[in-house]
Amino acid sequence: MVGRWSFPRSRMKMLLLENIHPAAVERLEEAGYSVETQKGALDEDDLIAAIKGVHVLGIRSKTTVTRRVLEEADKLMAVAAFCIGTNQIDLEAASDHGVAVFNAPYSNTRSVVELAVGLMIVLMRDVVDKSAAMHRGQWNKSATGSKELRGKTLGIVGYGAIGSQLSVLAENLGMRVLFYDLSERLALGNARRMRSLDALLGESDVVTLHVDGRKENTAIFGSAQFSRMKEGALFLNLSRGHIVDIGALAQALGSGRVAGAAVDVFPEEPRTNSDPFESPLQGLKNMILTPHIGGSTEEAQEAIAEFAAERLLGYLNRGDTTFSVNLPNVQLAEVSGAHRILHIHRNQPGVLAELNRALAAAGLNILGQHLKTDERTGYVITDVDRDYDPEALRTLRAVPGTLKFRTLH
Repeated sequence: MVGRWSFPRSRMKMLLLENIHPAAVERLEEAGYSVETQKGALDEDDLIAAIKGVHVLGIRSKTTVTRRVLEEADKLMAVAAFCIGTNQIDLEAASDHGVAVFNAPYSNTRSVVELAVGLMIVLMRDVVDKSAAMHRGQWNKSATGSKELRGKTLGIVGYGAIGSQLSVLAENLGMRVLFYDLSERLALGNARRMRSLDALLGESDVVTLHVDGRKENTAIFGSAQFSRMKEGALFLNLSRGHIVDIGALAQALGSGRVAGAAVDVFPEEPRTNSDPFESPLQGLKNMILTPHIGGSTEEAQEAIAEFAAERLLGYLNRGDTTFSVNLPNVQLAEVSGAHRILHIHRNQPGVLAELNRALAAAGLNILGQHLKTDERTGYVITDVDRDYDPEALRTLRAVPGTLKFRTLH
């Protein structure tokens, strides 16, 4: 669907789901936009019904934006994921419909890292089971099986923003740090990159996963990987639920191969806090289960809200696509003394030439122009003199490959 948008901000409808932090609402409304909020996630059919007439959609991790949703969205301009991951959004379909997608890749990094450190200490000291015994009236003061982190080897799988920051804190606690990543990464401090995952597993006293949620990472950690871990090592997953075979982890815990584990993410998670939770990991010894709270601190949620809201405002007000995960990234200044025309199209030969012919036919004087493309999509930003007939822009719809265009005044 080819779309054109040019109307007052107050007429733009924004829908924020999943209890997004009020700082986002405040910032967007302060900028003159109309914002509607809902606490829970929506399934596909409910989202299709809700997205009619919506220009901007804000979600977290539990709402899935499918190709079908995007096909039914009649006015959608942008989707903001108020979290790190975007695997819940069909990015190719978003590009095909000229919908910009933004996320907050760094805002909750510290919160996840601090939880990982805390969980490692609690697991090393068997705090959860000892606390549960105390609540049952059992006093068991013993050092058996209780260890310090200092001097132990931490194996980090995935050395991005979270993994690398965890590396620094762990080393400050006296741990030896190894990491494995498919991409070339700069080792921080004394951390050492391992050439293979198996080599890391064989040396690590604690293994922690911090990889992204792409489909290719489904079940990358299963029975084969648990069998290669050191006997009695600890295991953490605070990244994505579908990357670990939960049944294999339960078996590894039952056999003693893994002495303890902490899991914050699950292949299937309740959509709301009122829905039940079930897992094969429930009731296992030295097993910590948390409800996807790695980034759920007040500081992180506020930072995410502010970052994602600013990215949306940059796109809506300037056409700036910096940090977009699916459109070519273009950093733009405010429009000054001109009108700005934003044109999103399929990356195919001849579009820029056709666009400029259409602009010339409309009698527009071009003051400046930017073009950036990726393998799928092209993005043209054209600043023109204010003196023109807005109706003349209708010809832009006919430019081959056009997905969406809009004007900024």
